[in-house]
Amino acid sequence: MSRELHVDVAILGAGTAGLTARRAALAEGASVVLIDPGPFGTTCARVGCMPSKLLIAAADAAHHARHADPFGVHAEVTVDGPAVMRRVQSERDRFTGFVRAAIDDAEELGHVIRERGTIVAPGVIEAGDTTVHYQRLILATGSTPWAPPPYRDLPADRVLTNEGIFEVEDVPGSVLVVGLGVVGLELGQALHRLGSRVTLLSIGGFLGPLSDPEVKASAMKHLGGELDLHPEHTLHEVRAEGDGVVARFTDSHGVEREETFEKVLLAAGRRPNLSKLGLEALGMEADDRGRYPIDPDTLQLGELPVFVAGDANSLHPLLHEAADDGRIAGRNAARFPEVLAPRRRTPLGVVFSDPQIAMVGTAFKDLPPCGASAGAASFDDQGRARVQRINAGHLRIYADVKTHRLLGAEMVGPRAEHIGHLLSWAVQAGFTVDQALDMPFYHPVVEEGVRTALRDLAVSLRARRRVQCEVSEDGAGA
Repeated sequence: MSRELHVDVAILGAGTAGLTARRAALAEGASVVLIDPGPFGTTCARVGCMPSKLLIAAADAAHHARHADPFGVHAEVTVDGPAVMRRVQSERDRFTGFVRAAIDDAEELGHVIRERGTIVAPGVIEAGDTTVHYQRLILATGSTPWAPPPYRDLPADRVLTNEGIFEVEDVPGSVLVVGLGVVGLELGQALHRLGSRVTLLSIGGFLGPLSDPEVKASAMKHLGGELDLHPEHTLHEVRAEGDGVVARFTDSHGVEREETFEKVLLAAGRRPNLSKLGLEALGMEADDRGRYPIDPDTLQLGELPVFVAGDANSLHPLLHEAADDGRIAGRNAARFPEVLAPRRRTPLGVVFSDPQIAMVGTAFKDLPPCGASAGAASFDDQGRARVQRINAGHLRIYADVKTHRLLGAEMVGPRAEHIGHLLSWAVQAGFTVDQALDMPFYHPVVEEGVRTALRDLAVSLRARRRVQCEVSEDGAGA
């Protein structure tokens, strides 16, 4: 039996961004409905942040046990793959359970339609047997793993993504990882440490999100020392054969190889789920690159009373950013046409590889030309890191050459997830280099590496050494 529903704000998608947008819109007094066919649990809890960290935790436990000999601690390590995956799945289900409970609570209030929604006309969505009439719309439909063309014809049972890897019953014997972004690095290294034979391939020289050549070189040295890692390669052929996949490629060292893998893990990025929502009914078409005109500050789609939040907008594909997107979109949708662009928090990204990678504030590639200086510290022989045998990595911190305010940092190294937080708070608080150096540093701690980099940065500022800058013959920035 069909029904009609009238709301102020309709939200397509009930992930992190959609759930947060619902709360924000309700707080503004708007009537709201969430439309999503499921499965529920958010990308982070179900197929992203949490299950990947569970897999990494098991991998790190095995790795540290295998490499405890230098401490005088000796152990024999056996990885029980099915037990590893059972724990990953059990704990993953626990995390998603909290989200599903929130969906159930919202459904009891009449705020959820468990159907796929399609825009059929301005202000109208069809969702199963329900016609939803809305005043404003939020698109929070997330994203989908992208398959590069050479891999699209492989049998589905031999291809994994982050949406399938956590469902396997055992750790695969061998895996070809395609892509060296966050997902590729984290899962590729975890599978390697759990006993898989792993090769990781990418193009363009990309290694995670890093853009600073000094930090990237350190990451390549330490990660490449453990992993069969190739940020540049040429793929000649990939085909299904027997029970596996055969890949013929030229690796980063110019060596042509042909190898067979049990599985291929596609980690070559994700694409927003916007193309099949019916945006044409609103007069909105994607450009030739599949992009829509989304304001990065207000999240408004063109001039429409429509806002795009979370992974669907491809702007900030991280959980905390998706939550912030939801708050912005929910508030702006509820108050439309009063649309605001609130200040965003300082960008912060972490890759849970070993050593870890952290990106804070302005990345090296985005520094103002001739407007920034840098200070560095190596963790290769840093005291506390050496004590714990985690002495590997490099940190670079950037500051404005005129105001001496911190701009950002790139890092590969120990405890990067924690050091990244400290530096992001300092950047957001507007600290100068001297103010940061006035903060307490205990001894011995890994964070002393931050002080080393800040001291080097202070010297660089006094010497007027600049990065991202052409230098004239007299040594002045051009």
